[in-house]
Amino acid sequence: MSAIAAAATVTSTGEAVQFWILGTIAVIGALCTILMKKAVHSALCLAGTMIILAVFYLANGAYFLGVVQVVVYTGAIMMLFLFVVMLVGVTAADSLTETLKGQRWLAVLCGLGFGILLIAGIANAGITHFNGLGRVNSAGHVEGLAELIFTRYIFAFEITGALLITAAVGAMVLTHRERTERAPSQRELAEQRVRGGVQLPPLPAPGVYARHNAVDVAGLLPDGTPSELTVSKTLRARGQIRDVSSEAIGDLKALEERSSERLGREEASK
Repeated sequence: MSAIAAAATVTSTGEAVQFWILGTIAVIGALCTILMKKAVHSALCLAGTMIILAVFYLANGAYFLGVVQVVVYTGAIMMLFLFVVMLVGVTAADSLTETLKGQRWLAVLCGLGFGILLIAGIANAGITHFNGLGRVNSAGHVEGLAELIFTRYIFAFEITGALLITAAVGAMVLTHRERTERAPSQRELAEQRVRGGVQLPPLPAPGVYARHNAVDVAGLLPDGTPSELTVSKTLRARGQIRDVSSEAIGDLKALEERSSERLGREEASK
């Protein structure tokens, strides 16, 4: 038993390397969570930190906790956070707007208080005696975890679920916008287009009156000149339009010459 107890308190080289590498990445991800300016980036950093915590659980033999950490927290709760953030549309400008006076100082005080409680809890924790996974999981790992969640921590579990539901409902309430002005009718929209000189009929397709039907080839008018309305504005801005007007004009001239020659031969035969 003494050998087993001594082995339980000794950390191998692989465990130490894993802890320092993954622990450093987890701390960096946690810092990026609170330092990133965009809420989506903060949520992604938090998701990465949760995945590293799942690796720690798996390395210590808590396979169920590792899977739950990935499936529930990273896969479900973090995706819910991202859904709420993208639905609300939080931007960097919104984060700089202080809607409640003194909320930043209150947040700093709450953070300091939480840090003090966390340090005090770690300092008072008993780390000299270990029960071991075998004794803790004697009745079954899943059964033991369920007993703790639904007996000792039932209120914290229910409050967490209520907070998630409140976040989803709050996102839907915040994204709802009441229309303050009357929506214009179809007739009013048509009148605006006519007064603004907008192209009323559909635009001609590319390659009209030409031998090409590619989207980057301008359609030709009956006189052989290209029409800018037949190509996209994006292609015009990029300069990706192929000019085939000279080729088309040459083809038209050749066609006219062949037609005149044919008509001349027909008249001569008569």
